[in-house]
Amino acid sequence: MPSKPSDGTYDIVVVGAGAGGLAAAVSAAHRGSSVLVLEADETCGGATAWSGGWLWAPRSILAKAEGVDESIDDVKSYLRAALGDDYDEERITAFLEAAPEMIEFFHTRTALKFVPGSKINDIYGDLPHAGTGNRSAGAKPINARKLSPAVRRLLRGQLYETSFLGMGIMAGPDLGAFLSAARGSVKGLWHCFWRFGFHLWDLVLHRRGWQLVNGTALVGRLLQSAEDAGVEIRVTSPARRILTDGDGRVTGVVADTPDGEMTFHARAGVVLAGGGFPNDVERRRERFPRTPTGREHWTLAPRTADGSGITLGESVGGVLVQAASAGAWCPVSLVPYRNGRTGVFPHIMDRAKPGSIGVVSTGKRFVNEANGYFDYVTGMFQAAPEGEPVQSWQIADATFVRRFPLGMAKPRPVPLFPYLSSGYLVRARTLPELAAKCGIDPDGLLATVEKFNADARRGVDTEFQRGSTPFNRYGGDVSYTPNPSLAPLEKGPFYAVRVVPGSFGTFAGLATDGHARVVDADGRPIEGLYAVGADQANVMAGHYPAGGVNIGPALAFGYVAGRELARMKKEALR
Repeated sequence: MPSKPSDGTYDIVVVGAGAGGLAAAVSAAHRGSSVLVLEADETCGGATAWSGGWLWAPRSILAKAEGVDESIDDVKSYLRAALGDDYDEERITAFLEAAPEMIEFFHTRTALKFVPGSKINDIYGDLPHAGTGNRSAGAKPINARKLSPAVRRLLRGQLYETSFLGMGIMAGPDLGAFLSAARGSVKGLWHCFWRFGFHLWDLVLHRRGWQLVNGTALVGRLLQSAEDAGVEIRVTSPARRILTDGDGRVTGVVADTPDGEMTFHARAGVVLAGGGFPNDVERRRERFPRTPTGREHWTLAPRTADGSGITLGESVGGVLVQAASAGAWCPVSLVPYRNGRTGVFPHIMDRAKPGSIGVVSTGKRFVNEANGYFDYVTGMFQAAPEGEPVQSWQIADATFVRRFPLGMAKPRPVPLFPYLSSGYLVRARTLPELAAKCGIDPDGLLATVEKFNADARRGVDTEFQRGSTPFNRYGGDVSYTPNPSLAPLEKGPFYAVRVVPGSFGTFAGLATDGHARVVDADGRPIEGLYAVGADQANVMAGHYPAGGVNIGPALAFGYVAGRELARMKKEALR
């Protein structure tokens, strides 16, 4: 967005243009504050733009419109059970009170519109008061022609690995139609035809897809909301130092910009929203499990999520606190391209589909594959034999690969040969041959598949209870009975994809209070300094009770930080 004439002084300066930073900017600007956003990258959106774009925000107006009106105590009961001793009453209460306010604010007063996650369940359905829908929301899809030219220039594009030739596919009916096309559904084929037809048209006219879904829709709508509210955004402008006054109050930042080093003063305060430290190799080495050099990990976050925001906070007394898990884990596979680039594909959806299992080198399963992506990686850390790389293989038969994706390999009618020729997908006529090609113990794999197949025919996973919760069953395929998440692996050839630890970002972050204020080692707020998104220690304390616990708190605490800073500015003027 074009820079406005300025003397370098604003009410609020936000460092980072991801979900949390943009939420803070829009929240404050709508309340009359002048806001500058400094983004280190050339485009905006951070890891959010490459995500599924869903957020966990219980008790919203969207849920009430669907007839769901639960109490805050119901949601707290679930979180107490899921988080255990890491449950933080003050911050959980602050989040659960802010989330519905945030949804209503954005949905009714800005360009950010939501759709309800009516069928999205909390992950641990066996815990008290687990949600069975309507605790989540996603950004409403939008065509980029409805965004301003400035917003289109700033918006980070769809992550190629999670698209179909650059076209994003949204979870729910959109994805369901694409999968039904693989089974020959005429309705599904028509849906694919017009969706991809419009995508090709956009590529010809605009050189990128303009049908925005998932994280790109969320960030695009947030950017448009920021422009509408008068927020100034400067890209390629990483913040380098924080300014304080004689009393230690944060008063601004110094940034490297295309015009050289510049100082930006903040009358009310500064918000850190730099995206955490998923690309900080040294911090990964120190805080990630079984990552001896820090490089045995593949993140889906952009390169600029390098921990610089946290370093800024530490420079004025902020404290980086560990969580039960430092990272927001996601199993990924590495995609080799002809140009030498390695893509990172997140295994979000394929693990729950019937007819596929995950095994480590012993040939044994190690987790309920249909549970959350976080649990899958945690299971890998625990099950991979000591002295070996942390890795697993997602294995399926010929029936599966024609009906469902296996990693980045698409179901029919998309051919498999590009994935086979690159070595991404391994194929063999028999399971022992597949085991030999992958370095898996063949006897262990045969015994595992034999046991799993017997369980799958009965519809009960006696080892890991896969398919026993609403979350598992929704991720499966309703056409499979008696359990939509279970089907035997019996028709050759057989296929495998190597899976390694990855993450969407980090959970460990700067200690904050319920107002998103950064606190020092004694728990005292650092005046004028706030942290949101992955720069803030995640309110779930390193647990993953539901999908969207990264973006939901980022938006909610971003909204809170903007609201609090705008209030402080008004009080100072009285």
